[in-house]
Amino acid sequence: MDSVHSDARNGGSRTAASTKIVIAGGFGVGKTTMVGSVSEIVPLRTEALVTNESVGVDDLAQTPGKSTTTVAMDFGRITLAEDLVLYLFGTPGQKRFWFMWDDLVRGAIGAIVMVDTARLDAAFAPLDYFESKNVPFIVAVNEFEGGRKFGLHEVAEALALPDDVPMITLDARDPDSAKRALIRITEFALTRLAAQQRQAVV
Repeated sequence: MDSVHSDARNGGSRTAASTKIVIAGGFGVGKTTMVGSVSEIVPLRTEALVTNESVGVDDLAQTPGKSTTTVAMDFGRITLAEDLVLYLFGTPGQKRFWFMWDDLVRGAIGAIVMVDTARLDAAFAPLDYFESKNVPFIVAVNEFEGGRKFGLHEVAEALALPDDVPMITLDARDPDSAKRALIRITEFALTRLAAQQRQAVV
């Protein structure tokens, strides 16, 4: 979804780039909350009530207070600078909806994989997915209120993350925290792209 258009307010001399970032992770990790907290437009949400149909299909044991679930995607937008607009796509968390991920990730420059330290096992599949797709990603530990906190090095070790994968802490409810995460993945993705271009020239 990379595109460039002229900024008429500057006589057409300035170009604005728009690009796509994916917010991914397991069920109930805070993806919808993050998109909603930082989006400058009313976010598009495709949520459905968690009903008895989910029993035996979705693991709700660790999220007893969760009454809705994303069934397609969350969509939002944020302007990081006058010349940079990010379109945010939150993935559905349940495994039965993961077939949609390929479409959501197409054209994205990078991804944020959100993790909950109480359910680290839910992070392995999303991490493996982005590694297999060679999509730049960072890991954001969503610090839930009242949850046990661990050092990032401990989380990285538990997830067996490569040394070059950036890690940050995040409060998905806080717009400033969410914005910092978006800036970090954008910087990381652009750095990776520049390195690949240099290698191609050599």
